[in-house]
Amino acid sequence: MYSLSKIRVDFTKDKFLFCGKSGNIGLSWKEAANVLGFELSQCCPKGYEMEGVQVFRDIKEAVKGKDIICTDSLPTDILGDFEHYRITKEIMDMANENAILNPCPPFYRGEEVSEDVIYSDYFVGYQFKKNLLEVQQAIVIYCLMNEGRTATWEN
Repeated sequence: MYSLSKIRVDFTKDKFLFCGKSGNIGLSWKEAANVLGFELSQCCPKGYEMEGVQVFRDIKEAVKGKDIICTDSLPTDILGDFEHYRITKEIMDMANENAILNPCPPFYRGEEVSEDVIYSDYFVGYQFKKNLLEVQQAIVIYCLMNEGRTATWEN
């Protein structure tokens, strides 16, 4: 979210597509969408859906009208199921103007993303990873400044 805020005026107005299976990354995007109110859909084969999210089976249909496309790496044993869900430059060309591809590291060329899209203007993965350092540093500073204080958790 921090990286998106650095390149978008208001990323909550963007339409997000998560391509991958239900798991920690997809569910994190779903939780962020629920909290921040942005539109999130998913593209995946049957059996890999996240509950409560619009699901597409056709990647070409799914990417149309989307601004931010996110992926997650896939376990080797299900790669075959996702063969027709790989994000390529051709697929990204079908998304909205100024769309970006944000694969969750580690990402693998030829699996969830193609090599040509990694070298395209759509790809923001490396820059987003660099921004993560700033977030991690802020967390460390916050923890150091609050050392010795007792945290209280209220529901």
